[in-house]
Order: sequence, then structure tokens, then C-alpha cells
Amino acid sequence: MIATLDKSWELKLQEEFKKPYFESLSDFVTSEYANKQIFPPQEKIFNAFNHCSFDDIKVVIIGQDPYHGDGQANGLCFSVADGIKQPPSLVNIFKEIEGDLGIDRPTSGNLERWSEQGVLLLNATLTVEAHNAGSHQKKGWEKFTDAVIKKIAEEKEGVVFFLWGAYAQKKGKVIDTNKHLVVQSVHPSPLSAHRGFFGNHQFSTANDYLKSKGKSVIKW
Repeated sequence: MIATLDKSWELKLQEEFKKPYFESLSDFVTSEYANKQIFPPQEKIFNAFNHCSFDDIKVVIIGQDPYHGDGQANGLCFSVADGIKQPPSLVNIFKEIEGDLGIDRPTSGNLERWSEQGVLLLNATLTVEAHNAGSHQKKGWEKFTDAVIKKIAEEKEGVVFFLWGAYAQKKGKVIDTNKHLVVQSVHPSPLSAHRGFFGNHQFSTANDYLKSKGKSVIKW
């Protein structure tokens, strides 16, 4: 598995990479890429980390799996490559931003522009077999991303964590709400967005919090 990370992350995660579970995970992922169609492209597995250094983190958004359709996944949760149709959950995220902040929905669903402002777009599982949702769950990725969340929560202060849906909320239980802002809601999927995702002004809440901490706001 190609595991080239931004230097700030290499320093923070070097001990994690040496653990037996990660070595087994790496062997599994390497074999999968060699024998099957796996998303995202191998060089983009750690895209979330390479577009947002540990030092620059202001916001963390937790997703579950990469998209498993052709050409969609680009290593950032909820994000798709330029020119790819925006998936329904991402459309709903943009709708809420428009309603909250008055920002028009962009033509591209590529969220690299968020990452480069300090938004870590972290999927719980970083790889998936094409057209086979959840196929790389329970192989070790969840343990790795739990360690990432814990390290951010413990070593940084004043970070906004978006926890959308029960899965992300369970994963975020290690976050100290006295040190960070935790914004919880239902998932933005069409199945749940109308039950509390829309209209909760979470993006303006996040920016107000960042301002209160003397940090620059995110241009959503």
C-alpha cells in the first residue's frame, strides 16, 4: 500500500503504522489493489491527510466509506472528482450551506478547496472495492481512523467536529466537548436530511466558533 503522508501526519502516526493491525491492513489493501478494482486510486488513499496537515486542522468531518462508483472517490469524504455528478448527500450538504450562508451551490463536488483551508475530510474506512459498498470495513481502517480522531481531540484545541448520523457520533465519543465544538445532526443522505440536517445552521455555527477562537473562517 502506498502510504506517503504529509510530514506532520507522519510524525503523529508513525507509531500507529508499526502496530500489527496496521501491518495486516496494509497487506490486505496491497493484495486488493493488485487483484481487484479498488477506490480511490491508490495514490489518493491518504488524500485527506495530504491536503490538510495536522497543524492546519480547524474542522473535522467524519464520513463512513469512500464512494464505490466509477471515478467518484478522491480520498476525501463526501467529495468527488471534478466533472463527476454530485452524489445526493453532497447535494444536500450544499443545499444546507446555501440556506445557512447564502452561498450558491458549486458546479464541482471536489472538496479539496475545503481541505486546503483546514478541513479534514476523513472517512472511517479509506478504501473500498468497486461497486461493493462496505467491502473493506472491519479490516483495520476503523481502528486507524479512531486513533487519528483521538490524537486530534487530545493534542489540539478549538477544533470543530461535524458528526453526521449515528455512525459518526459513535466514532466521536472520545472528543472532549470542553476543548472542542461538536456539531451533531442526522446524516445528509436523502433518507434522513429532512429530519434535522436542513435548517440547523451548522456551518455558520462552525464559523462563529472559529472566529471566537481567533481563527479564520472556512469559505464553504
